[in-house]
Amino acid sequence: MKNVTEFKVAVSQPVVDDLKNRLQNTRWPGEAEGSGWNFGTSESYLRELVRYWLNTYDWRKQETQLNQYPQYIADVRGVKVHFQYIKGKGKNAKPLILTHGWPDSYYRFHKIIPQLTEGEQSFDLIIPSIPGFGFSDKVAITSEAVADLWKTLMTENLGYEKFYAAGGDVGMIVTKALASKYPGIVAGVHFTDIGYPMGQEDPATMTEAEKQFAQFVQQWWYSEGAYAMVHATKPQSIAYGLNDSPVALAAWILSFTNAGATPELIEAAWGGKDALLTNIMIYWTTQTIATSVRMYKADAIAQWSGAQPLQKSNVPAGLAVFPREAQFPKEWAERFVTVASFRKMKEGGHFAALEVPDVFATELRSFFYSIH
Repeated sequence: MKNVTEFKVAVSQPVVDDLKNRLQNTRWPGEAEGSGWNFGTSESYLRELVRYWLNTYDWRKQETQLNQYPQYIADVRGVKVHFQYIKGKGKNAKPLILTHGWPDSYYRFHKIIPQLTEGEQSFDLIIPSIPGFGFSDKVAITSEAVADLWKTLMTENLGYEKFYAAGGDVGMIVTKALASKYPGIVAGVHFTDIGYPMGQEDPATMTEAEKQFAQFVQQWWYSEGAYAMVHATKPQSIAYGLNDSPVALAAWILSFTNAGATPELIEAAWGGKDALLTNIMIYWTTQTIATSVRMYKADAIAQWSGAQPLQKSNVPAGLAVFPREAQFPKEWAERFVTVASFRKMKEGGHFAALEVPDVFATELRSFFYSIH
């Protein structure tokens, strides 16, 4: 490895003590009677979660678990990139880079590490933190620029001639850019979402299934898309409160999971209270919520400035549509990637790697070992 140093998560005790003080001194706003999750994050649920956070959640235990796999910091084109690097046990393990999104982190993939590194059909897993997230440098750059960093990380820092890539949410955009820009190096890609109609498509070119998908997406943006508009236009305004109050940070992250959902569904999506809180803690202890949301602004500026859209990729792509994810049709995916596999999954949602890790790991292995 080149320009790479070992890393361990080690949060100082004063940071943990300060967190507890802030949680204990929260000024609760109150909520409309009977509103539940319809106005945003439920205060009654959040109060319960904060009690758990204060009295039961054990950060030091979670910190030990975060450190159970090898982690490193690489200097990639002058940007410090944090990543987990776990070698597969098979003789011909495939290098696979997994990219998270927002509001999750590299922690999104921790449950699938054992499944994907064991056995003959295994992978060398590279799981980085996007710059501006977690333990990487606190800088906000575009998704396409992240793809450029990943290509350098994989080929120059780690020495792979070719590699595979998978991602969802922001990680989807990064992975799609990798496939489009570096088809000679990226051997295969996998997605759980593939982008959304934003009103720029010619309806005459769309199938009936695509039109129905576009209508669903439009309705979703009206009811649930406020976070993205805020991030893309006023990320600094929201950052002050989120960086200062752990309860505000938790509320904002939870509100994205699914307004109107039951607490059981929300916790299932993250894999339980501990996993939910550990993801939040990664943002809190590194103070990276500001740069993470600022990435939306960076991408928006690139789009508004007339950046050329990426060309359709000819790299073999696998797509898994989970039932609690936006149900995009195959022909929509074919606009952007060369679809080698398109599967409708029976369970799971936006954070499938956390919610149904066995299902997700099996899907990745079966696809990537089917194309080469």
